[in-house]
Amino acid sequence: MNAEQLILSLGAILLATRLFGWLFQRIGQPRVVGEMTAGIVLGPSLLGRFFPAAFANIFPSDSLPVLTALSQIGLLLFMFAVGLEVDFKNIMKQRAVVVLTSNASILLPLLLGMGLAASLYPQFAGKNATFPSFALFMGTAMSITAFPVLARILKERNLLGTNLGAVAVASAAIDDVTAWVLLAALTAMVHSAESWPRLALTLLGLVVFVTVMLLPFRRAASLLEGFARKKDATALFSILILIMLAASWTTERLGVHALFGAFVAGLAMPKNRLIAAAMERIESLALTLLLPLFFVLTGLRTRIDLIAGRQAWSYAAAVIAIAILGKLAGAALAARASGMDWKNSVALGVLMNTRGLVELVVLNAGLELGVLSPALFTMMVVMALLTTFMTTPILAAMRLQPAPAKP
Repeated sequence: MNAEQLILSLGAILLATRLFGWLFQRIGQPRVVGEMTAGIVLGPSLLGRFFPAAFANIFPSDSLPVLTALSQIGLLLFMFAVGLEVDFKNIMKQRAVVVLTSNASILLPLLLGMGLAASLYPQFAGKNATFPSFALFMGTAMSITAFPVLARILKERNLLGTNLGAVAVASAAIDDVTAWVLLAALTAMVHSAESWPRLALTLLGLVVFVTVMLLPFRRAASLLEGFARKKDATALFSILILIMLAASWTTERLGVHALFGAFVAGLAMPKNRLIAAAMERIESLALTLLLPLFFVLTGLRTRIDLIAGRQAWSYAAAVIAIAILGKLAGAALAARASGMDWKNSVALGVLMNTRGLVELVVLNAGLELGVLSPALFTMMVVMALLTTFMTTPILAAMRLQPAPAKP
């Protein structure tokens, strides 16, 4: 792939994602929903189907490896930033309702997804999928909440400072951690499909890695603030990137997805002003340039024409319905049992249905691992789009009380 072709591909991707992101913001949606939609528009479902010559010119086959490599760097940066945003001190402030709500909003969709897997497995499992790995993946995909997107929706609607906002953010953070642990276990299962000793060693290595990162390394990382004050922000930025890459390399070597290492590295970082400033730089690079590549690559893998016939669309409808029901019922009923009123309980269930980019990351991992077929991948992408899209209009219709203005 030459430089001219790369510039054309990047220009088309950035133009489309920015345009759709702006359009969706104009109708009250998070920008990420528009960017996800732009990926599908640029893929074979629309551009490739109606303008095949333009599609072949913008995305020739030899461009995909380069775009994939760049998007992977973007994903590592994004997952590192997600880990940086999770603050366990804030979670502990609402621990009673948060523990019950987050567990219920994971467990119910997890079980429903695993139950649905029994019907989907014969027709829609990937080439490398055993039933246990396929069922675990379906449960994991159903139980995801996109913590970063949810936090931005709450901020835009001035709900972040409310009790609902605090519980939603903390529950979504726990959901994110749990989802990545489940994905790590799933990756280990697929890579060690016929070797239980290897799976045991992989899981043991994973436990050791997480323990080291969250205990001794976390304490050592607190020294970074003093180092950064003596040096400069650029030095801190470089160190954070090196830590992220080292953690990602470690989990990849363990047979677990590199994204899990980036997430845990972010989780282990101290939450202070200098780290937050570095995080903004990381997010700017990832969200502006590299993540749009991931949206388009997801779109290139999404083929709506694979959902053909009444039976296939019935399965797609079942996937969407179970995804919504599991999250909504699990979170709402648990919140109500914890003492929250029905209106805020239902609003919490709606918020926990926000899947966004995190869902796409997991789905792409499932496709790459050979757990999902392309047809089921497309169904799940449609589900991720729909469940994220519906959050803002429903919250607007509910007319929730915003946080009081600061004096």
